[in-house]
Amino acid sequence: MKRTKGNVAGMITILDGGMGQELIARTSAEPTPLWATQVMLDEPALVRAVHDDFFAAGAMVATANTYAIHHDRLMPAGIDDKFEALHRTACEIACAARDAAGAGRVAGALGPLIGSYRVGPLPEDAVERFREICRLQAPLVDLFLIETASSLEQARAAVAGATGHDKPIWLGVSVDDRDGTKLRSGEPLEEVMRMTSKIDALLINCSTPEAVSAGLDVIKTTERPFGAYANGFTRITKSFVQEGATVSELSARSDLSPAAYADFAEHWAKMGATIIGGCCEVGPAHVAELVRRLT
Repeated sequence: MKRTKGNVAGMITILDGGMGQELIARTSAEPTPLWATQVMLDEPALVRAVHDDFFAAGAMVATANTYAIHHDRLMPAGIDDKFEALHRTACEIACAARDAAGAGRVAGALGPLIGSYRVGPLPEDAVERFREICRLQAPLVDLFLIETASSLEQARAAVAGATGHDKPIWLGVSVDDRDGTKLRSGEPLEEVMRMTSKIDALLINCSTPEAVSAGLDVIKTTERPFGAYANGFTRITKSFVQEGATVSELSARSDLSPAAYADFAEHWAKMGATIIGGCCEVGPAHVAELVRRLT
């Protein structure tokens, strides 16, 4: 589906869906604090299968399984020595799936430091931590995708770390599920617009579709390409944002079928969004419906 924003017409870029929850759904192992990283360690073929299925559904971008590969996640598990190898493996798996599909791009995922949805102070070396990841990923990926930045501090640190590697930077921020005009930190979403000169696309991710719609109404005036990929969780529990929590603390919505999700996506496209996909609990069937409706 072509969209029109002003006098500019363009095509919708379809992202993939949520790698982590797809892996959890496909493994018999219990979730751990390492989440999708643990599954990749134990069953790397599952990661490739998820990428393959998203490409088969029509996704145009494969997001490498690097979201949670941070020193602060690996050190408690005693596997920080695998940091570089894990980034390389995840990116190589995504690239192999892209090559097998014959088209598409690979995005290197830059997940948040200290954990998803947490808004506490970042380490003093936060920028360097992101920069280290980008140096590792740059030879393999086509772009950097900053995901689930829940505060202005997180967004700024990730953007600074991703700058200077000659790769496009897509910034994904997570908004409050009850008020999509605010980041999860409570800061106004409109403040993120001050960063658009440093990025190539602005996205809202890992929030409810309803909150995403409210957030897009704020960012739709940006001169950059913008878009969204929502999650399918019922809510983010207080227990999940505690250290050591696993995704077993969260549950999926029962009302977000592929058709229902695509209804939201069509609305986003009408608002001018040109990059649309899915986050946690959004699988290949959802992506296939996005492709059917939006392309």
